[in-house]
Amino acid sequence: MRSFGYERATSAQAAAASASATGSSFIAGGTNLVDLMKLEVMAPARLVDLGPLGPGGVARTPKGGVRIGAGLRNSALAADPAIRAHYPLLSQALLSGASPQLRNRATTAGNLLQRTRCVYFYDTGTACNKRDPGSGCAALDGYNRMNAVVGGSAQCIAVHPSDMAVAMMALDAAIETVSADGATRSIPIARFYRLPGTTPQLETVLAPGELITAVTLPPPPPGRQHYAKVRDRASYAFALVSVASVIDADGETVRGARFAVGGIAPRPWRVPAAEAALAGTRGDAASLGRAGDLLLADAAGHGRNDFKLPLTRRLLGHAVAAALRPGQETRHG
Repeated sequence: MRSFGYERATSAQAAAASASATGSSFIAGGTNLVDLMKLEVMAPARLVDLGPLGPGGVARTPKGGVRIGAGLRNSALAADPAIRAHYPLLSQALLSGASPQLRNRATTAGNLLQRTRCVYFYDTGTACNKRDPGSGCAALDGYNRMNAVVGGSAQCIAVHPSDMAVAMMALDAAIETVSADGATRSIPIARFYRLPGTTPQLETVLAPGELITAVTLPPPPPGRQHYAKVRDRASYAFALVSVASVIDADGETVRGARFAVGGIAPRPWRVPAAEAALAGTRGDAASLGRAGDLLLADAAGHGRNDFKLPLTRRLLGHAVAAALRPGQETRHG
């Protein structure tokens, strides 16, 4: 690990002002950043420690939603009574990720800002445009089993690793931030993540030094919430494919649907047209096929990850069946 400067934040705005200096990074739980620093994938000149700002909590908003502190630990968020009662999808997603020890350290904002687990991003001896712009993408013709099948580009096919962010996408979260000059904004999560295009090193719309202060959720959506995750082992593994769904059903008919998919794209993948294709249907094979076609439009495997295409369709069917026919949904594995 390379040497670095260190300071403790005194306020959110002061932290943003300090981190806006070239080479500075925020650190909270450090569950991802410290690993990347050890491997010299990231080498910030200075760390701004957000610990003194406190974790924040879960508070009800005047509009009937909740506001979640950026520093709240993942374990505390998953166990919060309001989250478990009204946003079980979020709790399920959090508990499916990492290990208890990591969840006790990882924060809400840090989870949203996780870097990809692409093996070539972590290996400084290989080509990776995300780590070293202009060097190439070794994953395109290499070991790409965990990589993207949709939303990528000729420059990068890395996937976003967060389970929590997939649930947040399905729940229409918004990210609150503060900048060095004190300006604040609320960014819908649908506009928060960038696709790689020709600049895969730019992963979000955050400006240099802009600090996440909270995440807000609108009032709980109607319908059954469900998080399904397929992975190589039963715990402590990133998703091959995951689906966060909210299905509002009337008997065996879908009144409305929303779903986001993880493990297949550089950001949590949500396509409103695919959701609309299920409305008014019974979740039959034809409607699921249309929804899958829209969800995976222009998708393509890269050899080792071709299996993600049929697996995504199968997991979507599982989510719909779980809402329409509880206890009788199709198995996935």
